[in-house]
Amino acid sequence: MKFSSVFFFGILLASTMLLQGCFVMEGQYSKLPPGKWRAALKLTPEFISPNPKGQPLPDKVNMKFADVNEYELPFNFEVVYDNDTTFHIEILNGDERIVVPASDIQFGRSKKRSQDTIRINFPMYESYISGAFAGNTIDGQWVVTTRENYTIPFVAKQGEDWRFTALRKQPKLDMGGKWACTFGLESFPEPEEAYPAIGEFKQEGNRLTGTFLTETGDYRFLEGTVQEDKFYLSCFDGAHAFLFQGKILADNTITGAFYSGKHYRTTWSGKRDENFKLADADSLTFLNPGYEKLSFSFQNPDGKTISLDNPEYKGKAKIIQIMGTWCPNCRDETEFLVNFLKEQNPQNLAVIGLAFEKHADKASADRAIRTYKERFQMPYEMVFAGTNKKEDAAKSLPMLKEVFAYPTMLFLDKNDRVVKIHTGFSGPATSEYASFKEKFNKFVAEL
Repeated sequence: MKFSSVFFFGILLASTMLLQGCFVMEGQYSKLPPGKWRAALKLTPEFISPNPKGQPLPDKVNMKFADVNEYELPFNFEVVYDNDTTFHIEILNGDERIVVPASDIQFGRSKKRSQDTIRINFPMYESYISGAFAGNTIDGQWVVTTRENYTIPFVAKQGEDWRFTALRKQPKLDMGGKWACTFGLESFPEPEEAYPAIGEFKQEGNRLTGTFLTETGDYRFLEGTVQEDKFYLSCFDGAHAFLFQGKILADNTITGAFYSGKHYRTTWSGKRDENFKLADADSLTFLNPGYEKLSFSFQNPDGKTISLDNPEYKGKAKIIQIMGTWCPNCRDETEFLVNFLKEQNPQNLAVIGLAFEKHADKASADRAIRTYKERFQMPYEMVFAGTNKKEDAAKSLPMLKEVFAYPTMLFLDKNDRVVKIHTGFSGPATSEYASFKEKFNKFVAEL
């Protein structure tokens, strides 16, 4: 009897454990598992090595980095469940979290390959990540629809919170502070003039964050690592994929290579200089001789003609935003303007956005503008003014000597006279952002 009782108890205990095991499925996810993921865009050796003209690349571009997986542009994201079945994704770059809502994430099933599939859309930038997923891995590609045949292999794995490497080699130098840099020393696919930039970095142990400011904008939130005499920074936001690889030289200057996706690369160098400054952003774009006023007439996506002669703009000071829905710096500026209008609610100020798009046809451009306006809940008009080629933009606004950068803001008085032109935008990733907000508020109040 004792043996039978023990045997029966054992069966009962085993059955109970099996029943309890059924509930373990609460922690299993039919979609993506939650938590941190490490993603990487795979820039192939074929892209890195030869340039289109068959000439060898400078050593800076082909520097070997044993600390990291070569030709990878890494970034991190987090899968956050809003309830038992719905989640969103947050892309992590330094202090920034870019939210991809559940509505922009689609799932499917490939019958041909018997695989679960996922598509992560970035509708503002007309790009997406698509791939097959199984367990804690996604394998696919990033596709930019506004460029011809533009795809970059993509892979992501859940449970890894490091970016470039998990190594902790003692940094040769604390890179925190301000650096005077020169970009464009050797650029491909086409040579270009060298241009100045400011590197602003913050270093905590091996972790490196910061950005580069140029006279046309900044490279937004960068994140990476310092390993002995080498460093790495990257950013992915759905529009741009930036990779910086650099080396600390014996004299404590820095040099390296910069890659933007698979279509552009250049070299750069820098030295520490806390006093280095770029040209004043209010001194770069000009009116042509004989002009003092701005005028234009374009149709918004609903077919309404938007002109400074419209009754709703008469007698008001105005800000004209020259921008593109494809431009991350423009996104920062748009967010700034929308917040300013909501917080201040100025009655005698109007804002109009002139969008210069990658699309040549108005229907496609208008679709992009509608998506953009809805995303930012924009309280001001935005119209398609032409393509993003700067020579085309100059034709649309012949009173400007040139369109030097996207974005550019023109400040007009109530008589439509141009009183200031601000080129580029130093966004929230830069140290200039706070002072810009202060100067902007003061100038608009006086305007």
